Amino acid sequence: MQTGWNENRALLRGTAAGSPVFSHENHGVAYDLFPLSVQRLSGAEDRLNVVLPRSLLTACPVYEGLPLEVQGEVRSFNNRSGSGSRLVITVLARELAPTAEKPANHLALAGALCKPPILRRTPLGREICDLMLAVNRRYGRADYLPCIVWGSLAQRCAALGVGDGVRLEGRLQSRQYIKVENGQNLTRTAFEVSVMKLEPAGAAILPEQA
Repeated sequence: MQTGWNENRALLRGTAAGSPVFSHENHGVAYDLFPLSVQRLSGAEDRLNVVLPRSLLTACPVYEGLPLEVQGEVRSFNNRSGSGSRLVITVLARELAPTAEKPANHLALAGALCKPPILRRTPLGREICDLMLAVNRRYGRADYLPCIVWGSLAQRCAALGVGDGVRLEGRLQSRQYIKVENGQNLTRTAFEVSVMKLEPAGAAILPEQA
């Protein structure tokens, strides 16, 4: 998958895990949301939230259990409601169709790092590097996407700095974690980009914070 600067492309194939519900309205356009279950090679699943303009549902009605192909872009926004994760990651569908193809989860992103990389180790000693990638949209806003890089590539990413441009390929994955609030253990879901390939591309101008 070849990318250009500030490119943001997502291709998902999976199964609708629920029917669409109203999400929000923007400039008079209604958007709905539904969960898409995408199986990994390991057999585990990622449950990803797909947002789409309601007009797409006219040509392709979505119901639970329907195998779907979604093409679009990864989106982020800050949740200021005080409930759930602060950074919310979704996939904005541009195209939607039933499919008989095998599951797929491919992202192609290009942008600039907006935070210093953090190199750490798992309890088993495997190295991980956490990145925050800023990808410009067309109209002055940006999406801020948490990324994780593993192994020897993680070591190389640790040498990058804020403002460095990168191109990467990977997948969007979900994971659950426990957060303690008011003495109670609450299960939350985090979304992040698991990086398979990454190419530094020199310095870039960072977008303004949305």
